[in-house]
Amino acid sequence: MSTGGRARVAVTGLGIKCPAGVGVEEAYGTVLAARSTATLAKHLDDVELRVRIACLVPEFDVEPYVTRRERRQIDRAAELLLCAAVDAVTDAGAPALAALPPERVGVQVGTGVGGLAAMEGNTFDHGAEPMGMPVHTVPRTMANAAACRVAMRFGFRGACTTYATACASGTTAIGEAARRIRYGELDAAVVGGVDTPVTPVIMGGFAKMRALSVRQDEPHRASRPFDTDRDGFVMGEGGAALVLERWDAAVARGARIYGEVAGYATNCDGFHIVAPHEDGAMAAECMRLAIEDAELGTGDIGHINAHGTSTVLNDRAEARAVDRCFAGGPPPLTAVKGVTGHLIGGSGALEAALALLCAGRGVVPAVANTLGSPEAGLVDVVIGQSRRITPGRPVLSNSFGFGGQNACVVLVPGPGALAAGNG
Repeated sequence: MSTGGRARVAVTGLGIKCPAGVGVEEAYGTVLAARSTATLAKHLDDVELRVRIACLVPEFDVEPYVTRRERRQIDRAAELLLCAAVDAVTDAGAPALAALPPERVGVQVGTGVGGLAAMEGNTFDHGAEPMGMPVHTVPRTMANAAACRVAMRFGFRGACTTYATACASGTTAIGEAARRIRYGELDAAVVGGVDTPVTPVIMGGFAKMRALSVRQDEPHRASRPFDTDRDGFVMGEGGAALVLERWDAAVARGARIYGEVAGYATNCDGFHIVAPHEDGAMAAECMRLAIEDAELGTGDIGHINAHGTSTVLNDRAEARAVDRCFAGGPPPLTAVKGVTGHLIGGSGALEAALALLCAGRGVVPAVANTLGSPEAGLVDVVIGQSRRITPGRPVLSNSFGFGGQNACVVLVPGPGALAAGNG
């Protein structure tokens, strides 16, 4: 694979705080076991909602990551992303990143709803008396708070950018950061995605759209991407962070390299504010362009991490898109949301990290809860048990968001994918 004069982009650090686990190996193990994390959200017990099914981040000790003062100043999304970023930087080698000129290290974060959860809580508590709003209302509700907190923590002074491309936000952040490194704007970046949308207003809004599964009596079976009996997605929270840096610099310092961000593309359906175009044409084009950007062919892709929301329209459109792109011969396909639910802007970053590990270890997880696929004639959904594939082959990770926002990345695993450093 030639580089065409551009710098290669290595992944040298991972950090995960998601429903499947609060460490990389824990989350990987839960996904590999296809064990759903969906439950009834107890903090919504006193709220009149049609749907209370959600996938929540397990409790963990945040004190090693965030001071009490910081906790008063930031909302849950920024807190989770900061924790994941600390893990990722530690994993990559904090001293090595600190040795770089700070203006050459950036932070790129994707989020779908930003500080909306904090704003919702403040509105409920103080909406009748706006002058009673807490002093930290603005910094807690800023959509770019998570990215800025990471930059402040480590003193990184390069491009600090927040992307809001709905459910494609995390993947957009990875791809755009990789471009900045490829073409010399940055030497390294902490990238990721996060959202904490399990709140009354957000849950109520999605339920009103009939986008959420209503399997209240069996929440663990509610998220079932590409399954005949799917009835909507399950809301999740959390996200992930990755450290990207110039490949040559990572090799020179002896870093563990999980793999490479080899290809990226983004486009838009330009069709409907919440529904994908049913023919999947632009999603297919986005996949094709990402593979082309990696200077690969469709036959080089070892497996696909699908967006796979567990809604009829999205799963059907994605299956048609995969069929278009791979001309009737797609590789095995998995969908992490059967385990984690839909983390909105956090999904793309989490799934890219897990997809890279799976590709390096030569295993494609089964899709949780999926027993039979109505798209079986179009895509090769992994059902029942994980499937072994040739280790080291590239993986395509898809993210498709409201507004027709499409983003795809191609990741090529390296030797570091065989063992993660923060469990």
